[in-house]
Amino acid sequence: AAYATVIGQVASAVLLFIFHTKLNKEFAHGTKYMKPEGGIIKEIYSIGLPAIIAQALMSIMVYVMNLILKFNPSAQTAYGLFYKVQQFVLFLAFGLRDAITPIIAFSYGMGSKKRIKDGMKYGLIYTIVLMVLGVAITEIFPGAFATLFNAGQSREYFIGAMHIISISFLFAGINVAYQGIYQALDGGIESLVISLLRQLVIILPLAGIFSIFVRNGQMGVSLIWWAFPITEFIACLAGYVFLKRIWCMKRREK
Repeated sequence: AAYATVIGQVASAVLLFIFHTKLNKEFAHGTKYMKPEGGIIKEIYSIGLPAIIAQALMSIMVYVMNLILKFNPSAQTAYGLFYKVQQFVLFLAFGLRDAITPIIAFSYGMGSKKRIKDGMKYGLIYTIVLMVLGVAITEIFPGAFATLFNAGQSREYFIGAMHIISISFLFAGINVAYQGIYQALDGGIESLVISLLRQLVIILPLAGIFSIFVRNGQMGVSLIWWAFPITEFIACLAGYVFLKRIWCMKRREK
């Protein structure tokens, strides 16, 4: 798998370079155009660096969640299995985000407020539709997923996690779409803040507090799963505020 990953990345990079030099006829090519420019690099990383940090936060969140659930190996296994289902559903939102960002960025560059608004509107609508579908599938067929991933002794915990955490998919999808919109409108910092709220600032302390009640025998493990929908909902509210603020700023600029 490791070799396949590296080979795939190298092959795609080579193909992209060939396509760029051979098929992009709209502008000139050559080594003189590859000279680094500090201003352009700064603009790229003002958007790219928050996205890089956001990717790293996912690994940190999973690692810490595993530490929180260490007291119950079955729940820990259930979370690991559910993470695969979660990524499968959220990849739908990630794909739409990657479509939303260039469309809105292009519209922003050409100064078309209508196209920006349409991009945000339809991007969010399509994301919500897909996330509702994802929630429906995971809520209706948790047993099928448990069988698919061979949950074994963790089956009960896995199904419980499916029923509760899948509620968060709707808000998580909206948050992912928000981040794509922020990046298109030069809102890299806002995108990073949403990632911090979703994957570090809210989720981990909340799950840690809930785990105390579970370890004391006052509540079941399902209490910890509720940290996910609560976090995504709060981040969604913050995301809406950020979106309104960014949009007002961009309207004044234009």
